[in-house]
Amino acid sequence: MDEFKSARPTWRKPVGVLALLVALGLYAFLVATLSGLVGMLPVLAQVPIYLVLGIVWLLPLRRFLIWMETGRWG
Repeated sequence: MDEFKSARPTWRKPVGVLALLVALGLYAFLVATLSGLVGMLPVLAQVPIYLVLGIVWLLPLRRFLIWMETGRWG
């Protein structure tokens, strides 16, 4: 019976998916807001900025997905 208990969905997964969508939406809004300022820079200066902004959101994702699955942050 204990093996089926671990197979039951928890509240963390739907809440985590909603939180992830909200956080990504806010992050995309922030990046879009900054795009006007970044757009005034030369293209060679824009590339590293957008590369960093495109990767930085991935940094907390691993721990967040672990929390969604296990309930622990690491």
